[in-house]
Amino acid sequence: MQNTPTTTLGYALFATRWLQAPLYFGLVAAQGVYVYKFFNELWALILRCVTGQATETYVMLAVLKLVDVVMIANLLIMVIVGGYETFVSRIGLQGHRDQPEWLSHVNSNVLKVKLATAIVGISSVHLLQMFVDVHHTSRHALLWGTVIHMAFIVSAAILAYMSGPMAEHGGHGGHGGHSKNPAPPEGEAGPEHAAPSGAPHRAAPTEPVPIPRQADAPAQESGAEARLQAAGFPARKLLEDFDADHPRDFDRETVARLGKLDFVADRRNAVLAGPPGTGKTHLAVGLGVRACQAGHRVLFATAAQWAARLAEARAAGRLAEELAELDAYPLLIVDEVGYVPFDADASRLLFQLVAHRYERGSLLVTGDRPPARFGEVFAGPAGPALVDRLVHRAEIVRIDGDSYRMRRATSAWAD
Repeated sequence: MQNTPTTTLGYALFATRWLQAPLYFGLVAAQGVYVYKFFNELWALILRCVTGQATETYVMLAVLKLVDVVMIANLLIMVIVGGYETFVSRIGLQGHRDQPEWLSHVNSNVLKVKLATAIVGISSVHLLQMFVDVHHTSRHALLWGTVIHMAFIVSAAILAYMSGPMAEHGGHGGHGGHSKNPAPPEGEAGPEHAAPSGAPHRAAPTEPVPIPRQADAPAQESGAEARLQAAGFPARKLLEDFDADHPRDFDRETVARLGKLDFVADRRNAVLAGPPGTGKTHLAVGLGVRACQAGHRVLFATAAQWAARLAEARAAGRLAEELAELDAYPLLIVDEVGYVPFDADASRLLFQLVAHRYERGSLLVTGDRPPARFGEVFAGPAGPALVDRLVHRAEIVRIDGDSYRMRRATSAWAD
């Protein structure tokens, strides 16, 4: 239990972030100033060129100045994005249709490196301007400009080097430290649980990789509860509650990796394939719940429901608008592929969904067969193209075993 003085001090320290609010909104205003400055410089360059007053040196300096303005504007955008979580996210606008979804999962380490490299780029342009106009630049200014530029390069290289270990440390510390479910007893999880069937020969880990623990998200502050209710999950299940001992063959490593949600941030797909009753929907819902708690909007539906939704949108003449609206959801879950065959018309609609999401958003698909056999489900020429886009750069988890529901029913009958 936290003591009151420590808690009060923490609130006081974090409350000081609002002292930066005027600076933050000043940056937003400065962005508009740089837009005006860009067009002003561009108009001056065009006029000098048209009237024949532009020398070669002037044109080079003017172009470099335009590049400089653009790069500073981009730097301001990154700083504004960095301040988004500090100020704007506290206003409670989660779920607003104009909210850029990608802002909810900005990687701070990547942002630091991008800021450093942007500063290096701006410094490079300034240094190049000095050398282009070397006749009007003192040796003292050239010397210090070069020294400062080299210092920026060194600092950016150090940040880039440190961002990898920091991200790795943060990933291990956030997921793998405390698992609610202990590892299976020795003898219950053999080497077949450590790698998918058909994987190349490699040394089996001495202990099975634990499914990382679900983070406890402050639903009242982050809007996670609203996202969970809007996702349409058939039931709320947690990833670490999955009975990892039930399947005969289960790729723990890949599921643990999916639990970090990097595939959502990278806009890649994931496919969970296996017989009925092996826990595919549980895993899909668990990953969806985790994504909601991490700040992503998620939609869950069966493949048949997705086909019906798209058919309804097409009948209303708004299929393109429907696909565009789904871009606001970084993760769409398509459950039960294979249980109901689709005719050529429905296959074309689902192909349009997969093609539209390709490298734009993530799809998490569950099916009763491996992706290579999805062509048996989707009729017509759209089937192979659908599968091709779905599995490109996708994480595929093969689950093999008996039906969990049948096992429970058989056990109850025996009792």
